[in-house]
Parts: sequence; structure tokens; C-alpha cells
Amino acid sequence: MHELDQAKFDKAKEDAETYYKTINEVHCPFFNEKIVFNSKGLEHIKFKNIRQARPHWDQYVRLKLISLAPKIINASHTIQGISTHNSFEREKTHGRWDTIMRSATYYEFVAVIKDTRVRIVIKQVGGGIKYFWSIIPFWKMDKISGRRLIHNGKPESD
Repeated sequence: MHELDQAKFDKAKEDAETYYKTINEVHCPFFNEKIVFNSKGLEHIKFKNIRQARPHWDQYVRLKLISLAPKIINASHTIQGISTHNSFEREKTHGRWDTIMRSATYYEFVAVIKDTRVRIVIKQVGGGIKYFWSIIPFWKMDKISGRRLIHNGKPESD
């Protein structure tokens, strides 16, 4: 269904990772604070969870769009969605990794740039810092149900 040349994928991945590492943080007018671009966001783009990588075609599309994330966050004055869930978060405590139940809030911004419609998700765990979590391409709509195809509407896993 979705065939992707490995060399093309590897090039997109390398370019996106190099670019991502240069971002650090971006000012968001909606929050009037900095949004951090840490390793968690890049990891989420490549993996659905700690043990399951996203399909290459899904990673490829997200990696190709990563350069839009800072622009959208920097221009966002209106939020399109907020959701709070209890979720298991990996945290390093006492020199080891633990999985702990925490309250996580997801903030969603939708934008259209150069005919590309994307959703940016910002995550905040507890009262901690807000950081870039995901970029989700807006795919086709199911004509029968009117729902988005590909993604399930759960920002923690999308």
C-alpha cells in the first residue's frame, strides 16, 4: 500500500533529526511562554510507544513536515483543542527508569501552511514544562462517518 524507498526515508530522517536538534525552544504567543523541543517529541514521531515503531511511510510524512512545527507554534494565537488524560509516563528516578501514572495535558493547534494542513500537539505532564509532542498531517475524511482516517484522535498516541 505505502511503499517507500529506503534511501529516501533515511535522507528525510537524517535531515529532520539534524534540523530538530537546532530548534531548542520556540515562543508561543497563545501561552506567552517558550515551548521546548526535547527528545520526547522526536521519539514520538518515530515511535507509537516504547516498543512499537511507526510504519516508515508514517514517520516519513511527519519528518518531512517537522520544519513547519516551529512556525506554527510561533504564530499560534488560538488553540483548537485541549485534553487531559492520566497516562503512564517514563521518568528517571534514583538512577533507573520507572513508569508512573501522571496527569498529561495535550494542547492542539491546527494550521494550513503552503496548502498543507497539520495539527501540532504540545504536551505538559503535571505542572511541568510544555514541550512539542507531535505533528500530525491532516489526512482524508471518511465519507461515510465524517471521521479522520489514519489517526484515532488520541493525542497521546497520534
